[in-house]
Amino acid sequence: MWSEASPAGQKPGRTFTETARRAQIVQAAIDTIADRGYGQASLVRIAETAGTSKGVIVYHFGGKDELIRELVAEVVARGVAYMEPRIDAEPTGAGKLRAYIESNLAFMRENRNHMVAIVEIVLNARAADGSRLYDFSVQDEGVAALQQLLAYFQGTGEFRADFDPHVMAMAIRAAINAVPAQLARNSALDIGHYAHELADLFHRATRPGGNPRGPSTSQRSRRSE
Repeated sequence: MWSEASPAGQKPGRTFTETARRAQIVQAAIDTIADRGYGQASLVRIAETAGTSKGVIVYHFGGKDELIRELVAEVVARGVAYMEPRIDAEPTGAGKLRAYIESNLAFMRENRNHMVAIVEIVLNARAADGSRLYDFSVQDEGVAALQQLLAYFQGTGEFRADFDPHVMAMAIRAAINAVPAQLARNSALDIGHYAHELADLFHRATRPGGNPRGPSTSQRSRRSE
């Protein structure tokens, strides 16, 4: 457990110097992976970026696998801390959904190296036993939280009731998760435009009124008579 008295990012028992050094190494790992790719981001190269030695990294993390796990956890925590207050500030379902999409993509825009590093880790990082170092349960939890939000506002009547909140949540997450790979290939990607278009798209898909699925088979049959 994290102590409530401990500053953010500092576990009980660690000094400020140790916490700062670990953060420096994590940032160096992010920048090295984003610049060179996961396969070329050795501990020696990460140490060079951090201005320290491989031995210092091993002392703090034990090895590359644990460093990568902490890197992923750090990026996820930063993203949550960035998004939550923006979502919570919105009083309506439509506002929260827009804030969810736009703040997620704004975080990606402001933290390009983090996103590129995550793409590299997802595609390439494996532990000695062959297991992936990226924990995909993080994505499952994200879908579940978004599904809960959508279902809640279906219950209030702010979102239309005839869509499956799980399917909608998966579609939203898939659209957002497509961005980091594009960002890795194109640093000039207009994420702001993408975020606005995506938010508008899912606003239209969730708002009550109309029949987004189009006329039923029986309705089309009656029109043709």
